Amino acid sequence: MATSGVDLSLSGLVSGFDWKTFVNQIMAVQNAPIDKLNLEKTANINKTAALNDLGTKLTALQGSTTALSASTLFTSRTATSTTANSTWSPSAAPGTASGSYKIAVTQLATVAHRDGASDVGQAINATDDVSALTIANLPTAVGVTAGTFSVNGQKVTVALTDSLDQVFTAIATATGGAVTASYDHTTDKITLNGGSEVVLGAANDTSNFLSALHLSNNGTATVESSGRLGTVNTSANLASARLGTSITAVDGTGSGSFLVNGVSIAYNLNTDSLDAVLQRINQSTAGVTASYDGVADRVVLANATTGDTGISVSEAAGGLMDALGLASGSALVHGKNAQFSVNGGATLTSSSNTLDGTAHGIAGLSVTVDSETTQTIAVSADTAGMRSAIEDFVTKFNDIQAYIADQSKTTTTVDGKVTTSLLSNNREVQGWSDSLRSLAFGAVPGLTGTISRLESLGIDFTTGTSQLAIKDSTKLDTALRDKSGDVADFFQTATTGFNAQMQTFLTKIGVQNTDQTDRLTKNNTDIDSQIAAIQRRLDLQRQLLTDSFVAMENAQSKLKTQSAALTSAFPTTTTTK
Repeated sequence: MATSGVDLSLSGLVSGFDWKTFVNQIMAVQNAPIDKLNLEKTANINKTAALNDLGTKLTALQGSTTALSASTLFTSRTATSTTANSTWSPSAAPGTASGSYKIAVTQLATVAHRDGASDVGQAINATDDVSALTIANLPTAVGVTAGTFSVNGQKVTVALTDSLDQVFTAIATATGGAVTASYDHTTDKITLNGGSEVVLGAANDTSNFLSALHLSNNGTATVESSGRLGTVNTSANLASARLGTSITAVDGTGSGSFLVNGVSIAYNLNTDSLDAVLQRINQSTAGVTASYDGVADRVVLANATTGDTGISVSEAAGGLMDALGLASGSALVHGKNAQFSVNGGATLTSSSNTLDGTAHGIAGLSVTVDSETTQTIAVSADTAGMRSAIEDFVTKFNDIQAYIADQSKTTTTVDGKVTTSLLSNNREVQGWSDSLRSLAFGAVPGLTGTISRLESLGIDFTTGTSQLAIKDSTKLDTALRDKSGDVADFFQTATTGFNAQMQTFLTKIGVQNTDQTDRLTKNNTDIDSQIAAIQRRLDLQRQLLTDSFVAMENAQSKLKTQSAALTSAFPTTTTTK
């Protein structure tokens, strides 16, 4: 019987013995040390994760104590007006003296301004003949809109394509000749004449003709524009801006300059508009705001800050400032300084409506006022910010204590079954919990104030636990409000203060916590090496067993082959009797 080509590594193919299962069973027993090491490795990984979580909580508590160490925490102040719906804006810097300050404002600070001459623009027409002057092109401050307006109860229709003369004719026609209109280029005004009182306007008028031309009722038979009609074209270059006075103080290229509060402002007649020049003033360091008043047809310079501070303007004669009536002859409208008193004292002044320590002498207190009233400003300790920081410390402290208790607890059921936690056998970590409790319970030495321990702030441990609680909220608020300096000494005294002690200890156990995780990591590295070494021996042992059984199968295969050959060569003979 031949076995050529048969795979003798197949378990029991010749012998009938399942030696592979037998080998697996032997190796499973031999693998027990690796299983044990893997369990130890998993436990170390879980312990490392728990210690890392604890480290995060330690860092959070350190952050909380750092916040309690902020230099302005226990000196911070709030300032509020006791007047209902006050629009004043008080504020108090850290360390401002607490108390009530009665501030009586009798005058608000205002801005000084220099007003240019009115009506600096040319008249709307060079002659009294306005037959060629169309409504659409009227150089007035406000453009006229098409529609209807009323004169003596009669509707007059105006179109943008009409000339001003045609509108005058329409007025006469609508009123049956009772009202006539004319224009005087020397006064730059329109006059309406009637035999009796001229009545202008109606609620259903659709054109703004009357208001745009400054015409309004005066109870008489003659109505004249209340002011000159022509204005400067602020968007055109200065050479064609319709200024009533020519600008001559320029060089051959049309360039000139003027000074505002000593700051030079350049312009060019051919390229700059009045709008551009005003913007240039506003963007300069002159400290003024320049604007154009279209109704009065004038330029106004106003200080950027309040108070009785002057505005100087200078330029060579014949310059832009002369054309705008802003040269030395223009009127300076003085600003006012704020006037006020504190707690019934002498009258004080301030160039600003923000009354600060330089004005009233109360260091750290600032009140922005906007009304001439008397209000009381209450300055007090910012107990909300202080309390929030303390509450955060209590929360972070309790978080650590609860975590250590949960991770190190051991429980026993009624039937005697004991269950442990990841850190049940970690006496060092459990010692941290005890030390934290002792630190929180202890007194800070060397203090002369009324606060020497947390209990003085109404903070103590919940009975039977390591959890802090604010047991007397009123006591805490009173201490923060009335004894904030003592509270600051308790928490912030260098080296021996509560925060210093807590930070020192937290830094210490933080290092110890890191050392523990490092040791666990190293242990797992060593375990990996041990597992690798054992696995190499087991792999060798498995190979030796496998080779032995394959050899056995091979030997048995040969025996069977030889036996078959003998049987074939010497067949058995049967004798018949």
